Amino acid sequence: MSLSLRRLAALCRKESYQIVRDPSSILIAFVLPVLLLFIYGYGINLDANRVRLGIVQQDGGVEASRFVQTLQASPYIAASLSNSETAMRQQLQLGSVRGVVILRSDFSAKVRQGQGVAAIQLLTDGAEPNTANFVASYVQGVWQLWQAQRLPGQAEPAGLTLQARYWFNPTTVSRNYLVPGSISVIMTIIGALLTSLVVAREWERGTMEALLSTPVTRAELLLSKIIPYYLLGMAAMAMCVLVATLVMGVPLRGSLWVLFLVTSLFLGSALGLGLLLSTTTRNQFIAAQFALTAAFLPAIMLSGFVFEIRSMPLAVQAVTYLIPARYFVSALQTLFQAGEIWPVLLINLLFLLLSAAFWLGLTAWRTPRRLDGN
Repeated sequence: MSLSLRRLAALCRKESYQIVRDPSSILIAFVLPVLLLFIYGYGINLDANRVRLGIVQQDGGVEASRFVQTLQASPYIAASLSNSETAMRQQLQLGSVRGVVILRSDFSAKVRQGQGVAAIQLLTDGAEPNTANFVASYVQGVWQLWQAQRLPGQAEPAGLTLQARYWFNPTTVSRNYLVPGSISVIMTIIGALLTSLVVAREWERGTMEALLSTPVTRAELLLSKIIPYYLLGMAAMAMCVLVATLVMGVPLRGSLWVLFLVTSLFLGSALGLGLLLSTTTRNQFIAAQFALTAAFLPAIMLSGFVFEIRSMPLAVQAVTYLIPARYFVSALQTLFQAGEIWPVLLINLLFLLLSAAFWLGLTAWRTPRRLDGN
């Protein structure tokens, strides 16, 4: 039986009415994305812009006092000074400070002898390795700055100046990296979670039997479930991009048409997976649970959105190649931070296309046209 555009339009209209009448669909599609964007953009912060550092000054010499003043003047350090090493160690145990710099009583003397580092002890909170590394780097940077101010002309060879330049994210703000990745999680929710309910809802309400008794073809049935939620997903994507760029200040350096193409291919994977779960389980609760397990959790844990894939065990890295969100995250971060880097984008587009074709094809094969499941 050939595809009828009239029947398809009627089915899409019917599904659109169902979306509008269902408050949960509007909530998941438009309210939840904004909420998640603000949580990921502002609630999750990988930056340590101003670390709390304790200073124990056991040396009252001029060199020690000047070094302490340099530490206190750093915009990246919130320093608190004490003469008691025991008290500062307790503050470190309580989490009141993230590190403690101890200047021994012979600090000034060793500095004059060229052995200043030997008179410094740095204690950091290793329970948070990322913050501990920040503390160590900041203290080392302050030490080098103090040495350069103390011994001008000896800190570096004449005529040589080191200037650091950060590509793609010049401000080194983690929000510019996290927000594009969070959009992939939001698209996963909209695509997989919402569509995992549509066919199961038809079976639970008994309306699927009425649909199957009509001349509707399998292609028309699937397209009527995909097209409305595809448009809903694209509208949510447009809203996410507007909030990310205009409200949160995340730069978008790539073109909108490439962003449209990448999003369309990813929604093909998400919608196909959601419909497959809905068609297979025929139960809304079970389908939603499977959608969270099979789509939402991998999008967070195995996509590279938060956790670096190269730092994972090799077996887990191999599994990430099967996760469509991995390629969507990579493409979004490239478009937002670097622009149109085609060697990166083409690989991601290819895998997203293959993934969309696989999930939509599998869904079409598993979708029944008769009540006996065939």
